[in-house]
Amino acid sequence: MANKNKLEILRHSAAHILATAVLKMFPEAKFGIGPATENGFYYDFELPRTLIPEDLPILEEKMRAIIKADYKFERAEMDAESALEHFSKLNQIYKTEIIKEKLLAADHKSPATVYKTGVFVDLCSGPHFNSTGEIKSDAFKLTGISGAYWKGDEKNPQLQRIYGVVFENKKELDEYLKQIEEAEKRDHKKLGRELDLFVFSEMVGPGLPLYTEKGAFIRRQIQNYSNELRKKIGYREVYTPQINKAALFKKSGHYDKYKDNMFRVISNYTNEEYFLKPMSCPQHTQIFASRTRSYKELPMRIADFANLYRDEKPGQLGGLTRLRGFSQDDGHCFCREDQIEEEFLLVLEMIKEAMETYSMQYHIRLSLRDEEEKSKYLGSDEIWKKSQQTLENILKNKKIKHEIVKGEAAFYGPKMDLVSKDSLGREWQLSTIQLDFNMPTRFKLEYAEKDGKKRTPVIIHSAIVGSPERFLGILIEHYAGAFPLWLSPVQAIILPISEKFAEYAEKVKDDLLKNNIRAEINNESETLGKRISESEKQKIPYMLIIGQKELATGSVTARERSNKKQETVKLDGFLKKIKQETDLKK
Repeated sequence: MANKNKLEILRHSAAHILATAVLKMFPEAKFGIGPATENGFYYDFELPRTLIPEDLPILEEKMRAIIKADYKFERAEMDAESALEHFSKLNQIYKTEIIKEKLLAADHKSPATVYKTGVFVDLCSGPHFNSTGEIKSDAFKLTGISGAYWKGDEKNPQLQRIYGVVFENKKELDEYLKQIEEAEKRDHKKLGRELDLFVFSEMVGPGLPLYTEKGAFIRRQIQNYSNELRKKIGYREVYTPQINKAALFKKSGHYDKYKDNMFRVISNYTNEEYFLKPMSCPQHTQIFASRTRSYKELPMRIADFANLYRDEKPGQLGGLTRLRGFSQDDGHCFCREDQIEEEFLLVLEMIKEAMETYSMQYHIRLSLRDEEEKSKYLGSDEIWKKSQQTLENILKNKKIKHEIVKGEAAFYGPKMDLVSKDSLGREWQLSTIQLDFNMPTRFKLEYAEKDGKKRTPVIIHSAIVGSPERFLGILIEHYAGAFPLWLSPVQAIILPISEKFAEYAEKVKDDLLKNNIRAEINNESETLGKRISESEKQKIPYMLIIGQKELATGSVTARERSNKKQETVKLDGFLKKIKQETDLKK
């Protein structure tokens, strides 16, 4: 695989080839933007008609012809006024808007960079390959069409977005397409319906899922496990309200930096401004500040699983992975500066245990401030230098392998993000540990040192899996719906061969339930084969088949989901086995 920079150039170049093909097919097309993405590219267009899936193979053939023609990617610079005149003549209204906003609205006018590819001329800073022929004609594919509002704002015109993927060679493309095919089979929205885990309702609203009994169970198990891990390292659970006065968020900095993502709440009786809370940290400062604190109380570790709400744009919502209402396994540690390293390492070990339990690999990303856009962040240069250096030193001193990414810090401090990899090799940013010198200062938090002097604590923010709801969506796809025994809403389904074994089936069920084994009976009138097939579709870990032999010997014939192997065992033996597996979180 090529290095990241070369791949980005490859994908950006492919976006221009797509735009050139669209121009050949629709000479009156108006062009939005066409960036590289993680595995490919897209381009937004205003077109004279709505595209249909059958248009994609036609555009692919045009792209192959452009690649074969080996057009140069010709770069040129012109002053902003000339660029505006050029794109105005072409009636490219979206390009002229970009020029006016980005190049002419600044204090000093910036030159425009354009690239010409055959008949297509684009406003673009590049870079690109030298020519279209450097892209393999069998290593790309157009994958879909969707609507996309200009600049992501539903008040703007809706354009048509064409997606594509491109790789260095056909082998990599085929591997990716195979992975996508598998991902579609595992789509959590599809499996969520089939396994009866959650639903969405237009009357409730977008991004606000309703969890069925089974889905609510798994969600609760995820929360309980995070809480269990937190308690092992000294965290204590608290609960905070879901609405708060705006004054709290003004003090924390969220009002200025995050207000557009917050739901405003209106009281019928007062004029005070309230918001649904998007995170729990500001409330936790008030628990700390509720009384005088001593150095002996630090570190003070608290965890919160209260619901949060964020005003995400409708077009950005997707199943459980992007929601408006969710919870988070939030933890906040108030500590002295000399306790920072120990606390970070404790949380890292906790997260490592969680990822091993969920069978997910991960790597660590050190997320720092973007020094070119300091206005996006709270606090002074001095605070940021100190906090970023502190995290870098912890990772270096403990020889923890990591990558550094600039611009991904929280607005109040740098963070260590644990980027997890699922069974399909896809990466998800789940866990995070964040160092915050800013919020304690803004809230004037204090504790008394040994000498009686007042000191300001540090806050360490952390999340194990982040949002349990989002993580549920990820786990559905990670496990392809076949949850491990400890997470499965139904651990065993009892299948009596006929009605005359119904009484024994009830006894088996009662014994399982008394031992905290989640069990159900399927004694419908269908054939045993059909009931086995239905249980397999529901991905239940164990099927217990009961007939004359089992009744006579006080046993069950257990059929495992993983290998379909059947074994007749005493009921007590099966109980011992399944309890052991559950306790070990297998």
